[in-house]
Amino acid sequence: MGKHRFEKLFSADEANELIPRLEVLVRDLQVQAGAIRKKIADLARFDDKLAELDLPKVIARYPELRPIASRMSELASEIQELGCFLKDIDQGLVDFPFLVEAEGDDDDEVVFLCWQYGEPRIVAWHSIEAGFGQRRPLPGATKPLLN
Repeated sequence: MGKHRFEKLFSADEANELIPRLEVLVRDLQVQAGAIRKKIADLARFDDKLAELDLPKVIARYPELRPIASRMSELASEIQELGCFLKDIDQGLVDFPFLVEAEGDDDDEVVFLCWQYGEPRIVAWHSIEAGFGQRRPLPGATKPLLN
């Protein structure tokens, strides 16, 4: 087996087993992200400097945002601890490292199984360098892609 830089490699079945848990985590993250954006938009009506600040500086200026930001951080950490990668909160994208075993003398390749919030199971994959836009159907997946 070739070297890879991932602590965990998933089978499609292992990735699919995590989807019910990921649905809860990603949905909660989306709710928290919406809440923090709304609060920042409300604050920005009275604070014209806010648009120039990055999120840590906004939170330093308005500590009441800290609980939402902390919750988002906890949720993101929980996703990472499962061994997968949160790619986009709003689109609900999560990637799972997956080993494609090469035939013959070729090196094995690690790709990402790609799940989007709302999909009942893994139906697509993409190379590590590619992103959601280049995802391809997983062999044997019957459901059409959402994008």
